[in-house]
Amino acid sequence: MTTLRFGQHVIKASAVFLQTELSFALVNRKPVVPGHVLVCPLRPVERFRDLRPDEVADLFSMTQRVASVVEKHFCGTSLTIAMQDGPEAGQTVKHVHVHVLPRKTGDFERNDSVYDELQKHDKENEDVPSKWRTEEEMAAEASALRKLFS
Repeated sequence: MTTLRFGQHVIKASAVFLQTELSFALVNRKPVVPGHVLVCPLRPVERFRDLRPDEVADLFSMTQRVASVVEKHFCGTSLTIAMQDGPEAGQTVKHVHVHVLPRKTGDFERNDSVYDELQKHDKENEDVPSKWRTEEEMAAEASALRKLFS
């Protein structure tokens, strides 16, 4: 696997659990709920409108596959699938990405609070390494998920 980038971040192969010719899926270093993962195009494109039609198709096909697996694996009963497209929408990493979050009854007191958490989860003042999961934790989760796709 070549070196993958997620905006300004270099992604370790150990965090990636699925890859196609045009997209990749990775575990999140600071998940909002257990199983919160990201699906990204391989090409580092900042805005959704700048993706080619084949990249859009692959991104959403992969998102659908990933969503089905993480919902089942993390014992979810529903999914929140979200994309923040542009800074005013809350996008902090300048690379298109889809958030996939397995959901359960009562995981948030107010259901839409999930969006508040997404909004702040990568803000610079909130995004401190002490709140991140370890590389080992991320690698273990990615490894478990990888097996579900083989």
